[in-house]
Amino acid sequence: MPDTQTIAQWKGQDLLDTDGDKIGSIDEIYVDSKTEQPEWALVKTGLFGGKGTFVPLSQASPEDGGVRVPYAKSHVKDAPNIEPDGELSQSEERRLYEHYDVAYGDTDSGSSNGGDTVGRDTSGPTTDDAMTRSEEELNVGTQSRETGRARLRKYVVTEEVETTVPVQREEVRIEREPITDANAGAATDGPEISEEEHEVTLHAEEPVVEKRTVPKERVSLEKDTVQDERQVSDTIAKEQIEVEGADERN
Repeated sequence: MPDTQTIAQWKGQDLLDTDGDKIGSIDEIYVDSKTEQPEWALVKTGLFGGKGTFVPLSQASPEDGGVRVPYAKSHVKDAPNIEPDGELSQSEERRLYEHYDVAYGDTDSGSSNGGDTVGRDTSGPTTDDAMTRSEEELNVGTQSRETGRARLRKYVVTEEVETTVPVQREEVRIEREPITDANAGAATDGPEISEEEHEVTLHAEEPVVEKRTVPKERVSLEKDTVQDERQVSDTIAKEQIEVEGADERN
């Protein structure tokens, strides 16, 4: 069987059955809790890789396209359904070994997915074979705040208005006409010599000012929403990972 570091790199590769058909994708490598040797592969099978199944690695071998094990795909899928909670108990391992027809001794210990670590964590408890690099991201939203108020106020002002109005007036005009046969009777009606007065009433128009209130328009306040763009900035922290003492490889 390949060395521990090589097997640790099988994570993410396809697991192939005895005929070379894909069983699923290797999600985790479980190691023996006592010997720290790779012992099981947790393989994601089913639609979208939703189901986890354990397959022994004692006879696994790498080849083009993935890692091959000497089991039929159907046999792997019929393996005991064990919850992949990061550790296999002795009873769970016994059930799996019986299914795959592999000898299991009472002195064998359980397995866990913590033993596939390449190297150790010098800053704290050993976790897995990789670091998680994180960085902050800006989550920008908006909130509403009051920026001011607008109101309508009505008040009265006065102004001088001038306009021209046509007016009429009566004036006296003297008319003279000679005595003719047509008006002789009216001209000689009355005493021949006498004193007499005639009076005519004259009229004239004068401007008369009258005020009335006329509604002109309706005025109200409405609100419109205007879309603007504002640029925001802040400082975010992100982690960087560097390699010391070895060449960095992809």
